[in-house]
Amino acid sequence: MAARWSSENVVVEFRDSQATAMSVDCVGQHAVLSGRRFLYIVNLDAPFEGHRKISRQSKWDIGAVQWNPHDSFAHYFAASSNQRVDLYKWKDGSGEVSTTLHGHTRVVSDLDWAVFEPDLLVTSSVDTYIYIWDIKDTRKPTVALSAVAGASQVKWNKKNANCLATSHDGDVRIWDKRKPSTAVEYLAAHLSKIHGLDWHPDSEHILATSSQDNSVKFWDYRQPRKYLNILPCQVPVWKARYTPFSNGLVTVMVPQLRRENSLLLWNVFDLNTPVHTFVGHDDVVLEFQWRKQKEGSKDYQLVTWSRDQTLRMWRVDSQMQRLCANDILDGVDEFIDSIALLPEPEKILHTQDTDHQHNSSHGEEEVLKEDPLSSLLEEKKSEQLGLPQTLQQEFSLINVQIRNVNVEMDAADRSCTVSVHCSSHRVKMLVKFPAQYPNHAAPSFQFINPTTITSTMKAKLLKILKDTSLQKVKRNQSCLEPCLRQLVSCLESFVNQEDSASSNPFALPNSVTPPLPTFARVTTAYGSYQDANIPFPRTSGARFCGAGYLVYFTRPMTMHRAVSPTEPTPRSLSALSAYHTGLIAPMKIRTEAPGNLRLYSGSPTRSEKEQVSISSFYYKERMLIHLIVGMI
Repeated sequence: MAARWSSENVVVEFRDSQATAMSVDCVGQHAVLSGRRFLYIVNLDAPFEGHRKISRQSKWDIGAVQWNPHDSFAHYFAASSNQRVDLYKWKDGSGEVSTTLHGHTRVVSDLDWAVFEPDLLVTSSVDTYIYIWDIKDTRKPTVALSAVAGASQVKWNKKNANCLATSHDGDVRIWDKRKPSTAVEYLAAHLSKIHGLDWHPDSEHILATSSQDNSVKFWDYRQPRKYLNILPCQVPVWKARYTPFSNGLVTVMVPQLRRENSLLLWNVFDLNTPVHTFVGHDDVVLEFQWRKQKEGSKDYQLVTWSRDQTLRMWRVDSQMQRLCANDILDGVDEFIDSIALLPEPEKILHTQDTDHQHNSSHGEEEVLKEDPLSSLLEEKKSEQLGLPQTLQQEFSLINVQIRNVNVEMDAADRSCTVSVHCSSHRVKMLVKFPAQYPNHAAPSFQFINPTTITSTMKAKLLKILKDTSLQKVKRNQSCLEPCLRQLVSCLESFVNQEDSASSNPFALPNSVTPPLPTFARVTTAYGSYQDANIPFPRTSGARFCGAGYLVYFTRPMTMHRAVSPTEPTPRSLSALSAYHTGLIAPMKIRTEAPGNLRLYSGSPTRSEKEQVSISSFYYKERMLIHLIVGMI
């Protein structure tokens, strides 16, 4: 989408770091980026003035890294690599490994410093053990917690020094370190793996879990049978953490095309739509943490590290923080006190012409006295709710990048023009917003030139857009962004049906795939919604046979993909339709002469299209199977 804005104020590139983890110290001065060969220490006060390196010799990537959260131990941070955890000491511009924790027999999945005791560090592993270490004596863990399944996440409670939580696939266990023999509570939280776990900063019993099942759930572990609330998403949620202010939540999604914006800010009391989208990263955000608030400043800074190898610092000002407030009366007392300092309406009247004062009626005086306070209070309530007060505010909050969509907005005319490009079709639409919108008043949609879709398709799209907008405005919610997503989803679905019908003359004319529901997952440009859940053909694999040999198969080098390295790996069989439509160039195809290789350019011919199939992903002349014999 063309209409988007960015709020970051610092962007630093580390193209050669290949870092997989990031952490910010408790002072807010340094960040550590953890790569395989080096640890990069970045001065956040002067990120462009170079950085220091700590060399490491290991063939394993760092899985998790975290600074000690206590000022007295601010120069310590821990980093896990395979089965070990290294404790680093950073002081006076240089760093080194001070000690190493050996105890786990499988990969260490997560670690977390204790909130109340600076000497304690907890680690979780695939070996089903959770160890609590005292860094004053690192010979063995002080407490060992044993579970049936390996833990992927571990987090200390932020209000109870003895409580911690671990995630095991889709389940959560609550532990008391004083009773290590068994968990004190058990939550069957999700049906898929839990990727993120975070305790509420102010409530001892509430935590949030994010999962592969496309949802974030909020729990009170004293009532383990039912979650408190749920945030449904259309893609897996990598992380979900509470903000240090108000009642906010920051989530990292895993979108289909990885280039879409994945970092969102929510109000936990209104999960219908995010209050802000952080636009800037070109790939999935791997880690984000809050920097310590500077003395005397009301602003916060969010530090993020992405797979695009850029470190970004985002300023979150007081206006954005108010979007996460849960009570419309927050701050109204102070606001009324400030109103009391304004000149009284009677005093203003005395400064005006005396004739006008005598001609003013009693009713007019009441209006002069009451209007300023009532209008300002209404404005204050709207701000505290975090809702768009004007159409211009709704336009500015649309930050989600939608593929092949361009929007030209005119708040003064209360209209916008939407242009969509899908395959060979073009759609241009004029959207007009009534004065009462979004209070039970839906916008109108009108197709304008150049629009190339058929009249039947226009009628279907208009009905879907009207239904989507009515569902939102009847709850007094803005509907532009949901309508844009629905427009793209349904248009791609219709175009794919049209393409499949033209290629199959025996298809039934009325076999139409039902339109996607509201907030449906937007299919990629690879098309074919029907094949979106069928895995992409396997082109390589390996197995040990009974004779002790390793047998593997792969695609020949002559069949490798001829696309840029930034093109994401296809996830489903629907990617094959892109070759037929000419959207992307397929891999190099073997022609009649084995040495003669040719790459498609533009739209392929009929004979070329026939070559692009599942079988064209494998070597046809002979089976490409290799045996690896020897010691492994």
